[in-house]
Amino acid sequence: MIRPVPSRRHAIADDLRHQIATGRLKAGERLPSEAQLAARYTVSTPTLRNALALLQGEGLVEKIHGSGNFVRHPLRRITYVGGGCPPGAQTPTEEALHTTVRTTHLRAHGHLTALLKVSPRSPLTEFLCLSHEGKSPHSLARIYIPRDLAPADISGSALTARLAELRPPLAEVEEKASARLPTADEATFLRISSTLAVLSITRVATDTTGRVVEAALLVLPSDRADAVFTTRHTTEARRTEG
Repeated sequence: MIRPVPSRRHAIADDLRHQIATGRLKAGERLPSEAQLAARYTVSTPTLRNALALLQGEGLVEKIHGSGNFVRHPLRRITYVGGGCPPGAQTPTEEALHTTVRTTHLRAHGHLTALLKVSPRSPLTEFLCLSHEGKSPHSLARIYIPRDLAPADISGSALTARLAELRPPLAEVEEKASARLPTADEATFLRISSTLAVLSITRVATDTTGRVVEAALLVLPSDRADAVFTTRHTTEARRTEG
């Protein structure tokens, strides 16, 4: 059986991947410049960049604009727990991450009117939450709530608790999960390759009156996140099913 010869970009990626795995290239280390690597492997710069893109897509290499390409420190995996857990509930692993929050007051427009079931230009508050592990961005969330439920001031670690305090009792939490490629903005925020798939979760919380009190758009890079959804059946429900 004749095996296909790997392309130059795959051969270069294999060699760099091996160097990372064996510790010849260490976490946090800056790679030689793209021009130097292209000369070393006797390939064109576009071919070299294609090879690096493969490693960026795997989460092994991080490209920082203006600084170069670096071996990425292994990032801890977090688990998004859905299926009935309180919106924003964090696992111990997630609690160890540092989160920055940017607050913006805006008016409902476009998809936000449908997502929160409000009239155009209804007052909303957006919390843009970016979690970090050390200096590396880890995950991104945009949380939208009606303006009257927004706390006056908030910090990253206290956001979930404060929002839970201010909103009325919930009747339903709907979650929609899908895998896709990141948008340009998401790739920039998270410093990931545009070829690395992300887990996109849209979570909408509704109170007992049918009002949407929170809509969250979560973006979790696939190299550092899992999602678990658990359905629990009560004894009465099992008896009815039987």
